[in-house]
Amino acid sequence: MDYKIIRLIDRPEIKEQAAQWFHEKWDIPLKAYMESMEDCLRGIKSVPQWYLAMEDNRIIGGLGVIENDFHDRKDLTPNICAVYVEEDKRCNGIAGALLNYVCVDMKEKGIDTLYLITEHASFYERYGWNFLCMAQGDGEPGMTRIYIHRE
Repeated sequence: MDYKIIRLIDRPEIKEQAAQWFHEKWDIPLKAYMESMEDCLRGIKSVPQWYLAMEDNRIIGGLGVIENDFHDRKDLTPNICAVYVEEDKRCNGIAGALLNYVCVDMKEKGIDTLYLITEHASFYERYGWNFLCMAQGDGEPGMTRIYIHRE
């Protein structure tokens, strides 16, 4: 499989395509993605950041790094968010490659600890993430798992 992981900051011309892609996957308002990506492209802070797995000009996977991924543990920051790989590309190591790439890139920015919130119970352990605690998702009835990764 031939794909490349890119940082949005290195390819600002695909901002609209990326924002639309994430919006379609997660049903978060397009405007929220556009604003976060514009903050990323300004480069004022290390967070937010956006990463994409590209097969030619097709986005086949992606994720972001934001301050808080809609949960009550505001002290656990920054968060990996919106991890997604297209269904026809799953089970090819793309999610793991994205996660590894972002951890290394954020470490280079001086951030060696990342968090993520998920309902998956065993997926992230494969890539060096460890269960940390349960958290209350914004507007969610139940608790959700928070994982931590230290580079």
